[in-house]
Amino acid sequence: MQWKTADYAGWGRAVRARGTLARPERLPALAAALAARGPAIGNRRSYGDAALNAGGAAIQMTRLDRLLSFDAETGVIEAEAGVTIAELLRLFAPRGWMPPVMPGTGFATLGGCIACDVHGKNHHGAGSFGQHVLAVTLMTDTGPRAVTPGTDPGLFRATMGGLGQTGAILSARLQLRPIPGQRMRVVETRIPDFDAFIAALDASTAEFAVGWVDATARRKRLGRGILEEGELLDGSRPGPVRRAKSVPLDAPGLLLSWPVIRLFNRWRLSRIPDSGRKRIRALDDFFFPLDALQDWNRLYGKRGFHQFQCVVPQDAAPALREILAAIAKSGIASPLAVLKRMGPGRAGHLSFPMAGYTLAVDLPARKTRAAPLYARLEDMVQAAGGRLYLAKDALARPGTIAAMYPELDAWRAEIARADPEGHMTTDLMRRLKLRSAA
Repeated sequence: MQWKTADYAGWGRAVRARGTLARPERLPALAAALAARGPAIGNRRSYGDAALNAGGAAIQMTRLDRLLSFDAETGVIEAEAGVTIAELLRLFAPRGWMPPVMPGTGFATLGGCIACDVHGKNHHGAGSFGQHVLAVTLMTDTGPRAVTPGTDPGLFRATMGGLGQTGAILSARLQLRPIPGQRMRVVETRIPDFDAFIAALDASTAEFAVGWVDATARRKRLGRGILEEGELLDGSRPGPVRRAKSVPLDAPGLLLSWPVIRLFNRWRLSRIPDSGRKRIRALDDFFFPLDALQDWNRLYGKRGFHQFQCVVPQDAAPALREILAAIAKSGIASPLAVLKRMGPGRAGHLSFPMAGYTLAVDLPARKTRAAPLYARLEDMVQAAGGRLYLAKDALARPGTIAAMYPELDAWRAEIARADPEGHMTTDLMRRLKLRSAA
């Protein structure tokens, strides 16, 4: 194993770091790398600085990706932290199983899904990823340590959604869910405005539901978009293998100019007839639609982008409407805007979900406009009793984040016990002062 000095970034590419990286393949190499005192990171699919350690060391876990065990009767697997969710889906869907919670990209690692306690299009029913983790093995100075909700509930809860601060996640045992087939029946419905969108999400009985929102629309058309509702299809076989295309270079800024985005959004809406559209889709096509375009983050150019993702309580839907109006008025939103309904399920102190509605919008990183807009949106979310998603954040302030996460002090106590010298600290931890009082 070798250390390499490199410039690296999160998926948004707007925040970068320079430091030394190692990619161990075996347990002894991992132990040696951790002696360098740096955090363990995954595939860097978090958008901001959650996986960055500028000026220091970091251990990339992606080569530790082996399947350790599988019980075909119960659907319980044990795998190393570097395996991706897409690989788990590829391996187990033909056997009638899949991960119970699927993030928006299959390139997320098992360890990353735990560290961010990710959610999916079925959060309103299935809860968060960490709620399906049965045990996690942390690599400590004295060797691997298995942690379960029964053996050490405080440490287990601090690890779920804990952004890797309890130690390097070596492996985990995960309860898969049975599936009747390998395709989805998807119904797409055009929604005229925000209020209709909230009503449609509340009325939906589908297991999986997600909305695309036209973030450029204003006034009477504010919040218009497309609702996708999906159900697993019985007895279906996998579709043709999807061949991903790539973005070979950083796109010019004109590609995401406001007029171009508005035209694109109108075209996307026009593809759905008034009566709606029904389709049969492969699992990966439904759960990971953007993975069909590798390195799609390059479409935002060299400056990259920030993603704003918030969740507000159910009774604060009018506040979310005002948040969307502020984004539309700003003139810097991208075509990627997602609206979902969430349930109460969360596994850790710093887990993002709450019962309500979540909105995620990409904001091209324009220095004079993105940061002021983000700060305004941040204040609106706090006033509504909501919170920001730390896996997406790169611009929030320590005080507001502390107010959004009432279990922060309990998490800090567990982190002080698990990593008293701060070896796992990342740039996000320092920026938001999460490990100590602001």
